[in-house]
Order: sequence, then structure tokens, then C-alpha cells
Amino acid sequence: MTSEAINEKAGNLGLKESFGWFVAGTSFRRALRTLSDGAFKLFAYLCLEADRRTGRFEAVQGDLAKAIGKSRRIVGKYMEELKHKHVCIVRSARNQYARTCIEILDEYWPYRRSSEDNGIDERICDAYVEAIKSDFVALGCTIGRFSPRDAQFARDLQERGVPLEIVQDALLMGAARKYISWLNGGASQPIGSLAYFSALVSEMQQRPLPADYREYLHEKIVRLAKAWAKESAKGPKNGGCLAMPCPEIVQ
Repeated sequence: MTSEAINEKAGNLGLKESFGWFVAGTSFRRALRTLSDGAFKLFAYLCLEADRRTGRFEAVQGDLAKAIGKSRRIVGKYMEELKHKHVCIVRSARNQYARTCIEILDEYWPYRRSSEDNGIDERICDAYVEAIKSDFVALGCTIGRFSPRDAQFARDLQERGVPLEIVQDALLMGAARKYISWLNGGASQPIGSLAYFSALVSEMQQRPLPADYREYLHEKIVRLAKAWAKESAKGPKNGGCLAMPCPEIVQ
């Protein structure tokens, strides 16, 4: 049967439902070949629920798990697959109870996106950047300013799908190490930009901090900042060494 005949025959078909359906064309077939069974099931659900104008969907990970009948842990693995196989951009939530934003990339999205849409959810992006800005300035060992270049660096991290929690852990670890360096007689220049933490972000991605150590770091930085304030008030140091115990995961 020719394509014209197929189209003519299809023209006699009618939809039972006028909403809730999705155009499953070439891009959908490509995803079927590219993804594992479970990741494809999640992808199909996202396609049905995503905003047709933007290709985006926001959800709590637990709700996604219920929707496809899987555990939150397994859904997390599926989302990693969607991200690593360049099917979706995943802007991870700060914790399991917050909403994750998933955007299906153009190669796998059959609809034309709105011409007014720039491919970035500014509200979500602003919240991500503002959280990093607040933490960066509050560390006490930085210059206390968050430049436009720092904001762009933060947006780049988000576009790469780096979870906010990973960036925050990198800030904590970098601040702790900086204070210890100062107290051990290292150069006392403050951290001048967010890019200083780039290598630490990669380190945290490869070896995330355990939750209990994250709390320890928060408390440690407060103590280190107070110790540094005392040392600064005394003038030049006369030697000594301070060490920070680290679990094997962050050595």
C-alpha cells in the first residue's frame, strides 16, 4: 500500500478521546530502540504528561514511582539513563520531596516548541542560582560577592544536570579546606569566584558525601570560622597545624 493510500485510509479514522494523547512518531521509535524497558516506560509517561509547548514536566520522584509502578530508587536510575543517553535534561530536586524538572530534548520531542520559550525554565533556574548564591556568600571565606560570571557558572551547572545538593556539598568541603589552610599558615586570600569549586563539584559527583558527614561539615565550618576570626585578631601566626578528619569517601 502506498503512503498516499495509507494517509487516505487514516483520514477516515477518528480519535475516541480529544485529549490525553501524544504523537508517537519517529522520535518515539528512536527512544524505544535507545532506552532500557524501564527507562522507556518512564519516558512514555513523561511524554504523555509533559507540557506540549515546552516538553517539560515537573514531579516529585515518589509520584513518578507510583505512576509507573516502580520504587523511587529505580526511578532515579531511569532518570539517570534518560540524562546520560541525552534523551532528557533532568534538573534534580534538592531532596526527594521537592519537584524535579525533566525536559525532553528536541531529538525526542515531536512538537514544535513555543517561539517564546527559550528552553530554560527561568523560575526553576533562578531558584537554583539563588540557592547557590546564598550559600556561596554565607561561607565567610569568599569575597562576599556573587558576580554575573558566578551566576552563569551556576546556570551552566544546572544545564549539565548537577543536583543542587552536590554543589552545596562542594561549597561546604571547599570552605572547610580553605579555613584549615588559613589556620595552617596558607595564603589568606579569600575565594574569589564560584569556579574555584569546579573540581570539588566533580569530586562530589564521583563520591557523594554521606548525610551525617554533611551535618558534621556544617558544624565544623562554624567552628573553623570562629577560630580563624580569633587568629586574624592576633595578627601573624606563629606556627601550628590543624587537621580535619575526613571519611574515606572524601579522601
